[in-house]
Amino acid sequence: MKLQHYLGGLEGLGPVSTETRVFVEEWETRIFGIHTAMMALSSQLPLPATPSTFTTVWTWADLRKGAESLNPFDYFKYRYYEKWLGGISGYFIERGYITAQELDALTEEYYADAAKPLPQREERAIDDRVVRYLVEGDSPKRDVAVEFDFAVGDQVSIKDVPSVEHTRLPGFLRNQTGVIETVYPGAYTYLCDTGSDGIGAAMPVYCVKFEPGELWPDNAEPNFSLYADLYSHYVAAPEAVATARAA
Repeated sequence: MKLQHYLGGLEGLGPVSTETRVFVEEWETRIFGIHTAMMALSSQLPLPATPSTFTTVWTWADLRKGAESLNPFDYFKYRYYEKWLGGISGYFIERGYITAQELDALTEEYYADAAKPLPQREERAIDDRVVRYLVEGDSPKRDVAVEFDFAVGDQVSIKDVPSVEHTRLPGFLRNQTGVIETVYPGAYTYLCDTGSDGIGAAMPVYCVKFEPGELWPDNAEPNFSLYADLYSHYVAAPEAVATARAA
């Protein structure tokens, strides 16, 4: 299934935004800050304890899943940080931090009085934890033994895995053929289990080189190649993919 967030590369999809500003409106910086604080407060890294009442786990994957769960028509209607806002709001409702009715009521209050001050609470410990999280990061690399099925120069095909909720496989690469350009050392996990899509546990990651002329026949610029870092679950021997498609 080609989820709406991975339709890039399809012809006739519509105009491409050329907006270069990271934040278009002031409220978008606050959404980015909320997301960052949520990740820092739920991180498993050895970070300082805080008095925060945020007790659940929030990752980049949760942010993506929240945005991608939107109705496809809404997904294309809203801007980037509007999708973030929807995903974060839905998460807080789902996890019981606030009810939909309470959120609607607060929204109406600020619609009625946009100058109404936002709640203010200085929590130095929370600020310190967020800063340390940003400095130290949270690497997906894991120190576990894995087997590598492919080497540099091997020809591989890309599976068409069943994706229901979230995927890291671009739709335009499914069932395509490429060549292993780089075998990254070690194993890499993902921030959540994607179910039938097949990623979550630590596994190899390959950089695969594709020829645009094969991806988009008679409609590609010359003299360049396309590279994609792909989890090993998405990569298979060409004969295996051909057999699966014929079954």
